[in-house]
Amino acid sequence: MKPDESFVSQSVRSLQTMLRLIAKEGGYIPAVIPDGIYGPTTMSAVAAFQRYYNLPVSGITDQATWEKIAEIYDIAIVNIGKSEPIEILFEPGQVFRLGDGGPYLYLTQSMLIWLSGNHLSIPEPNHTGILDRETAEALRAFQRLNALPETGDLDRNTFKNLSKQFTLSAHHNTANPDK
Repeated sequence: MKPDESFVSQSVRSLQTMLRLIAKEGGYIPAVIPDGIYGPTTMSAVAAFQRYYNLPVSGITDQATWEKIAEIYDIAIVNIGKSEPIEILFEPGQVFRLGDGGPYLYLTQSMLIWLSGNHLSIPEPNHTGILDRETAEALRAFQRLNALPETGDLDRNTFKNLSKQFTLSAHHNTANPDK
């Protein structure tokens, strides 16, 4: 890509978008507005990026610069972006009952342990990955608080409510650490 004041392109806008995020995360290059024009601000950001990563400093985005920007962008987007939600896929009608185990139970127990610190009526379960008696009691207490059928089993509806309550509680306590 050659810099040109009148050059408008989606690849330039993509470059600028990547540079903007890298600037936000690292602070070692100037922020660029993704306007699609490869002007002096973009050239300056590219040159600063090249300097920082020991690439030949020209302000022009050659293949090596593009690939390094893409690599650093991929890292920055993980560091800056919000986490992707974990999507738990229950089979239709699937229910975990006393004695059942698996990775969903580790997640469930972790959420129940967190919530038990905020709701004294939820007993803290063991972290075993098995729906044992302690976990069933914690689930029953959670279900009671959320007007769900008090089965002590883990079904899709209970898990969705548990995930929502955990997210709200964790966010609240992270946003307000003194509370």
